[in-house]
Amino acid sequence: MNQDTEEAAGLSQILRPESALHSCVTMKNDQDMDDPGNMSSTSTQPNAGTDHASVSRARPRLLRYACELTLDTNTAGRCLSLSEGNRKVTHVKKEHPYPDHPERFVLWDQVLCREGLSGRCYWEAEWSGRGAYIAVAYKSIQRKGGSDDCLLGHNDKSWSLECSPHTYSGSYSARHNNEDTDIPAPSSGSSKVGVYLDWPAGTLSFYSVSSDILTHQHTFYSTFTEPLYPGFGVWHDSSVSLCQIT
Repeated sequence: MNQDTEEAAGLSQILRPESALHSCVTMKNDQDMDDPGNMSSTSTQPNAGTDHASVSRARPRLLRYACELTLDTNTAGRCLSLSEGNRKVTHVKKEHPYPDHPERFVLWDQVLCREGLSGRCYWEAEWSGRGAYIAVAYKSIQRKGGSDDCLLGHNDKSWSLECSPHTYSGSYSARHNNEDTDIPAPSSGSSKVGVYLDWPAGTLSFYSVSSDILTHQHTFYSTFTEPLYPGFGVWHDSSVSLCQIT
């Protein structure tokens, strides 16, 4: 099997919603197309620096893997309000009267998307306010109770980037299984985050997005065993929006 055939086979399995298999990638037919998993040798390690020449070329390449995502009302904590066609989540003071559901986060202010990802996919989210977690999780993550088993990034079923200038250290934090790595907040001041998942390769990368400039923040390396669901944890007086990039 040649490289193009292998890549096409991997892309065919990118999106796996519960109801059906959908393709979230519109791909050019370039026979010499590069693999975005190797888009920059300087951006594959946590906190690695990147020059603007390399990262400015990376975003258009990753946009070919862009996913259409929607927030799942059945998972939203009751202090979260969904709007804009379930593409924006806002923390509210008054609890929303969501019905009971086994997939709902009961005590944590979190929400997952409907789509489970198991291939290559890229998406962007923009937060505002005090802060937010940009994350992915297995569907099997715990939902009830206030333990770390339910909190995005604090267990072996989820990975997250905590984005807030209000933390004690004033930096961002990448978290998985209750281990965290401090990351400098973007010098650009951008609150838009790009996420690139290469599920078969076992990499999950976070970038600060400013125009068409991607600045690498952190990459997780893992052997994923289930589809990953993008999700968010939202702080008080904060919101997160899925960006329209397709």
